Amino acid sequence: MKVVLLSGGSGKRLWPLSNDSRSKQFLKLLKSPDGRPESMVQRVWRQLASCGLGRSAYIATARSQVDVLHNQLGPDVPLIVEPSRRDTFPAIALSVLYLVSEAGVPSDETIAVLPVDPYVDDAFFERVQQLDFVLRDSGADLALIGVRPTHPSEKYGYIVPESAVSGRTYADVRRFTEKPSADEAERLIAEGALWNCGVFAFRAGFLLGELRARGLPAEYRAFRDAYDRLTAISFDYEVVEKVRRAVVMPYEGAWKDLGTWDALTEEMDGPVWGRGVIGPDSDGAHVVNELDIPVAVLGVPNVIVAAGPDGILVADRAASPRAKEVANEIRQRVMYEERRWGWYRVLDYAKLADGNEMLTRRVCLLEGRNLSYHVHRKRMETWTVLSGRGLVVLDDHQFSIQAGDVVRVHAGCRHSVKALSELEFIEVQSGSEVHEDDIERICMRWEDIPNRHSPA
Repeated sequence: MKVVLLSGGSGKRLWPLSNDSRSKQFLKLLKSPDGRPESMVQRVWRQLASCGLGRSAYIATARSQVDVLHNQLGPDVPLIVEPSRRDTFPAIALSVLYLVSEAGVPSDETIAVLPVDPYVDDAFFERVQQLDFVLRDSGADLALIGVRPTHPSEKYGYIVPESAVSGRTYADVRRFTEKPSADEAERLIAEGALWNCGVFAFRAGFLLGELRARGLPAEYRAFRDAYDRLTAISFDYEVVEKVRRAVVMPYEGAWKDLGTWDALTEEMDGPVWGRGVIGPDSDGAHVVNELDIPVAVLGVPNVIVAAGPDGILVADRAASPRAKEVANEIRQRVMYEERRWGWYRVLDYAKLADGNEMLTRRVCLLEGRNLSYHVHRKRMETWTVLSGRGLVVLDDHQFSIQAGDVVRVHAGCRHSVKALSELEFIEVQSGSEVHEDDIERICMRWEDIPNRHSPA
């Protein structure tokens, strides 16, 4: 069995901490078994490894998430990168074709697909492993996992089986129902319906046949080349709801979608994350604070305060799922981003009287990581080292830096920096444009920088 995790999302449901480059699965607001901060994707990746599925897992993702995935899971995490965002049917098809065409997976191999961020116990992934048996035993085209509902939710889709199903058995799927009203959800649960948690499995050859039936390329490189011209459509609408035969297997354990602030704060380790104080007259309040200034809540029960570089949200717990509506109205540059080498936070931006721009960032490079060797044409940069040690290359000349040093990088200068220990510096960009697009990368690896040498 191979496992494909779908990592997508626009990063708006947990605004202001999530953004277009840091979707909800990357927020380190949970705790690992050893007590360290952990994101949803790190938690799932750890659970897959503990259940013996780590070596069989791949992540299908967009280009915008590659850096943060390398940052959180390491440079060797196996990624299948979409050329553009085209919804789940093209993404899953691209992943299967990669596994068959590039990784040599046989057509009778079981492929399990699941979201990258379910909040579940390890037992859930043991259930995922059983999908291989269910496919073989049933002869169905698709095998799904349905979660036993704990209440009549209007937020989830439902899978209605042909007959009652429990334990390790499975049943044919009669129909699917999308996000019903509360009354309809109660009737569905009475029929034995299960929550659709977005987990399903099929034979690789099944999807190859689906592609050929639609006149689409059934080879990885050809499909990738045609990707931008594909219709954006979900796998549910294109395949799951039209399939000849699907079966569902129940999962009786805990399962939760931590996609809203009210759901996420229920699973956090305490009511305050970051610098914050909640008064005794604020029952049910939560503070999530990424800023370096304290947040205090007094006399306001059931409130969620989320503060980060992109903004501050103050919401009644029941209204917090509407954070996405607010985020859709806000247009600004990303103020915090994780990269393969570390992270940066925007501290200030100004448009000067002469038309030039100035941007100030705090930059952190993790030990052993480096920026690409690159050039900016429209701006210069001044770095003031706060802590740590590193090596800098300017136009092929290499020298060491440490706390207190100042480095000036003029427009047109080839440059890079490598952290010998965790390295933090303040970077001031100034020029006609200060934008991420003003970059010409020469090479990515430190070892590939040409002709670098120390000055005599």
